[in-house]
Amino acid sequence: MERYEIETFLTLAEELHFTRTAERLLVSPGRVSQTIKKLERRIGGALFERSNRRVALTPVGRQLHAELLPAYHQVQQAVAHASAACRGLSGVLRVGFSGPWSGDLILLAAEEFHARHPRCTVEIQEATFTPAFTALRDGDLDMLVKELPADGPEFAVGPVLFSDRRALAVPVTHELAARETVSQEDLALVPLITPAGASQTFLDAHYPRRTPGGRPVPHGPTAVAWSEMLALVGAGKGATPVNAMAAEYHGRPDVVHLRFDDAPSVEHVPMWLKGSETAELQTFVRVLHEFAPGR
Repeated sequence: MERYEIETFLTLAEELHFTRTAERLLVSPGRVSQTIKKLERRIGGALFERSNRRVALTPVGRQLHAELLPAYHQVQQAVAHASAACRGLSGVLRVGFSGPWSGDLILLAAEEFHARHPRCTVEIQEATFTPAFTALRDGDLDMLVKELPADGPEFAVGPVLFSDRRALAVPVTHELAARETVSQEDLALVPLITPAGASQTFLDAHYPRRTPGGRPVPHGPTAVAWSEMLALVGAGKGATPVNAMAAEYHGRPDVVHLRFDDAPSVEHVPMWLKGSETAELQTFVRVLHEFAPGR
């Protein structure tokens, strides 16, 4: 397959619209149609179902797309790596973090990364909940260091950097505050304060609707920022799940952090948009792992 055939097929498979595909590739819709017909003749069957109303992949087209897309990304990465090796790493890498514990790790790695590659710098910023993934999708960030899960199949996930125990932030006035630890069944005893706009994937992982034993978990107010969530906890409006390290970074006199004695750990990983891997990004991920507590 020629490069223009691959790019035309993959773009049409994403857009499912000949005119939009042509606009992205800066060619005419007729050129797109001719390229796809030529490709279908070579393969021996239809790759797309076409009608006046819609364009859809055939089963053969779906199979080709599933196998071709990763290979195309690998070719792009190989070319990028070869180019970077010739010129040296350069430019700006924008990295987001969801918690200050991740921010500390990024700062350590960024200093070493810049020492090794002086033409490349790392800019970091806090990015939590859904806005963090929006920034990745929009290209405002190149990478995140964040707790799992990722917010969709379009994101690549690197190896675990470190893990932390789960805890529950509760008002100092709540009956649970007298405990040394809590269990997941205790989530039924206090409303959970949740992040506004968070994806259902993230909420299911960290803010369940039922305990493992099937008891309903009440949900209370929502908040946009982490500081607002802790303020609501301190005001007695509910509790919120946290990393155990939050007690060191976000201590408040009106909030108690209680570790779970039966919940799985929270794993923190680097994440980025699939297909956006550059030599700079991959090199920085390796440096992160050199400094990671879980290496």
